[in-house]
Amino acid sequence: MKKLFRAFAALAPLLLVACATTPQLVRNKGDVAALAQQEARERQLANADHWVLQGKLGVSNGQDAGSGGFTWTQEGDHYEFVFRTPITGKSYRLTGGPDGAELDGADGGPQRGPDAEALMRRALNWEVPLDELRAWVLGVRAQGAQAELSFGDNRLPSALQQDGWTVTYPLWDTTRQPPLPAKVFAEKPPYKVRLAIESWSMQ
Repeated sequence: MKKLFRAFAALAPLLLVACATTPQLVRNKGDVAALAQQEARERQLANADHWVLQGKLGVSNGQDAGSGGFTWTQEGDHYEFVFRTPITGKSYRLTGGPDGAELDGADGGPQRGPDAEALMRRALNWEVPLDELRAWVLGVRAQGAQAELSFGDNRLPSALQQDGWTVTYPLWDTTRQPPLPAKVFAEKPPYKVRLAIESWSMQ
C-alpha cells in the first residue's frame, strides 16, 4: 500500500493546486424553478446505467494522496473501473456487480470480496463510496439516505450532502442535455475523492 502512494507522491501537489484554484461555489437552497429542473434531470437520468466515463481521479485518506487516469464502464448493475498510475504505468482493475467484486493489480494478486467499497478499503486503503458515486457522478441524488441540495446561479447543483459525504460540483458540461458534471469532488473527512471528467459516452 505504501508503495502505491509513494508512486503517486509527485502528482499529489498538482491535485492540491487544482483544488485550491477552484472558484468559490455559489450555494443556495434553490427556488421552485431550480428544484423542478433538478427533478426533471433526475427523471431523465433515472435509467442511465450504460456508459463509458474517462478522466482523472484523485484520492486522499488524510495522510496520503495520489492521482491518475481512470476509465469507468457501467453496464447495468455491472461495472469495470480501471485506474492507471502515470509514473509507474501500473494499473488497477475493479470489476463487479451484485454478486461481489474483484480487484486486479494490487500486491498479492487478485483479491475478491462481496462489497467493492470494503475491498478497496482493505486492499488500497481507499474510502470511495462507489454505490453512491454512481449517482453523484450524474449530478443526481443516490437512493436511500436523505440528501440536501444546494444550487448555483445556473440552477444546477453546486453541492449535495448525503450519507455523511459533501459532494461539490465546480464545473458542469452544459452542452449536453441534460447537463452532466465535468468535475465531482466528494469529501467525508479525512477522505477525499475528486474526479475531473474528460469524456462521457452514454449508451
